[in-house]
Amino acid sequence: MHSVFIVGGSGKVARSLAHQLAERGHQPRSLYRHAQQAEGLKALGASPVVGNLLDLDKESLAKLMAGSDAVVFAAGAGGKGGAQMTDAIDGHGLELSVAAAQLAGIRRFILVSAFPEAARGKSVSETFENYMAVKKRADVHLAATDLDWVILRPGTLLDSPGTGKVHAGLAIPYGDVPRDDVATALLQIIEQPCVNRVIIELTQGSTPVNEAIERVARDCPQASSSMTRPANKD
Repeated sequence: MHSVFIVGGSGKVARSLAHQLAERGHQPRSLYRHAQQAEGLKALGASPVVGNLLDLDKESLAKLMAGSDAVVFAAGAGGKGGAQMTDAIDGHGLELSVAAAQLAGIRRFILVSAFPEAARGKSVSETFENYMAVKKRADVHLAATDLDWVILRPGTLLDSPGTGKVHAGLAIPYGDVPRDDVATALLQIIEQPCVNRVIIELTQGSTPVNEAIERVARDCPQASSSMTRPANKD
């Protein structure tokens, strides 16, 4: 069983992940901001943890994370509050969470990022351009650490039911993907610690999620070599 601390626990992908983790016998611990979100998280099988990335420092967040085996960063401003809020949540919030995980001694860190080709060829706002720039800086920040990190870059997120089948790889064509399938991919990454220090792009596809993630592990030299490392606590 893994204890998984989910930053941005009230988001759609995060809620699906919490439910799937609980169904598999894991312990999801979901960070939330608003009191009315707690009961819904409990109903999914998560342990709600109240806290706001805008108010926490790394010491306070580390205390909330303490005892977890892995951290999943699924927080995002979602375009609300403009560039300032994106910088605060998607940018500084990620850096804060990385520092807190390091302080808490948690090595496994999984980031839900953005597909680099999102909206390419279309007219986009300055807010969206800033969002993509912040997401890339967050990727760079995490990848520069010595944590056992994984960066997942899903395509355009859909609210349609998951199919359980995806296309995953180090570099794949852009496309859509249901949020439920993103959550399933996160679950498989958590359950397969050999998938490590790799960036995975994800869209809809025809391969069962577990097989798709296993294939990434086989195809990535860094991930494969991690199988020979001493096991960490997750």
